[in-house]
Amino acid sequence: MQTFFSPEQLTDRGTARANEILRTCVHCGFCTATCPTYQVLGDELDSPRGRIYLIKEMLESGRPADARTVKHVDRCLSCLACMTTCPSGVHYMHLVDHARAYIEKTYRRPWHDRALRWVLARIIPYPNRFRLALLGAKIAKPFARLVPDARLRAMLAMAPAHIPPVSRNDDPQTFPARGERRMRVALMTGCAQKALNTDINDATIRLLRRLGAEVVVARGQGCCGALTHHMGKEREAHASAAANIRAWMAEVRAGGLDAIVINTSGCGTTVKDYGHMFAGDPLEAEAKTVAGLARDVSEVIQTLGLPAGAKQGLRVAYHAACSLQHGQQIKATPKDLLKRAGFEVVEPADSHLCCGSAGTYNLLQPEISAQLKSRKVATLEARRPDVIAAGNIGCMMQIGSGTQVPVVHTVELLDWATGGPRPRALAAEAP
Repeated sequence: MQTFFSPEQLTDRGTARANEILRTCVHCGFCTATCPTYQVLGDELDSPRGRIYLIKEMLESGRPADARTVKHVDRCLSCLACMTTCPSGVHYMHLVDHARAYIEKTYRRPWHDRALRWVLARIIPYPNRFRLALLGAKIAKPFARLVPDARLRAMLAMAPAHIPPVSRNDDPQTFPARGERRMRVALMTGCAQKALNTDINDATIRLLRRLGAEVVVARGQGCCGALTHHMGKEREAHASAAANIRAWMAEVRAGGLDAIVINTSGCGTTVKDYGHMFAGDPLEAEAKTVAGLARDVSEVIQTLGLPAGAKQGLRVAYHAACSLQHGQQIKATPKDLLKRAGFEVVEPADSHLCCGSAGTYNLLQPEISAQLKSRKVATLEARRPDVIAAGNIGCMMQIGSGTQVPVVHTVELLDWATGGPRPRALAAEAP
């Protein structure tokens, strides 16, 4: 694609990167075949190719973002299926992230949109605040039909029936390996996950220790920054990321780390991109070190080696989170681990398509999200599974709200198969 940025515009690091990306696009349209929003809406401007044209025109002209461009960029899930499909290697993620930051700086949203985004950015990344918000939403949930704004109704619907108590395993501490120590890792405990489902981190710690890893929960870590990053709020996102970089680098210097384990794939995609986020920043070198250490929990379990298990007699439908299969290009590993543990693993049709969760997308774009959820649930239930497994809390909440089939994190099943407790979602069905 031909571009016409001025030399002055290209002095901006983000614009220069956008120019590189735009020039790799050859207009082929392969991305439209795998774009969930294009499939649902049928509008070229709601495909990656259409958004690329809008972003190009906006950035080249140097004008403030307009409502039309904002509308279609906002509708993007950042599922990154287009990056998996693209034969030219267009790095759409960096392009759309830069566009969102540009929109945040140049476009004044209606007051109710600004208010909603402000609330989300100041509640979800903070577990204690989020826990209180979930409690309030749970109380208000019976009155959701009286709320006129679909986005607010989606927020109320997000409240789980059971809000788990705080897990002390998430406090800063070190868990020794069981037996010989084979690896020292830091566990990213996350933010929203700590409020929504404490079983995931608990299972991760048990399993890693059982396989010979010393597990460190670093003091000072918190939200990865993904939520605010995808809203274009660069300052808040970088502040969150910088806190993590400092926390993990303190552990690197103190006792060394073989990996930073992340069991929420949306966070993993962001942390692995810290080097790009901090390009030109004084923290760049340390950001690259952290990004190089970041691993999805399935990658670390594979490295440690999972014992082969007897047949479990359980049919597991594996949902591939977009941030795992497209963002990190981890596709076979979780399925291989489940099979090795003794589970029968099946996949839904169109497994490359997003479930519609996508961070806060299900709260900001509830109508489109609901359509994508219905599609995903239908394809999963068509495989008649006993349980659905995923590697991302957002996907788990999204799919779980649309099906009666139990939904668990992949690591919960692996922990159970190797000596841990039966996952809570399955416990009610235990004979």
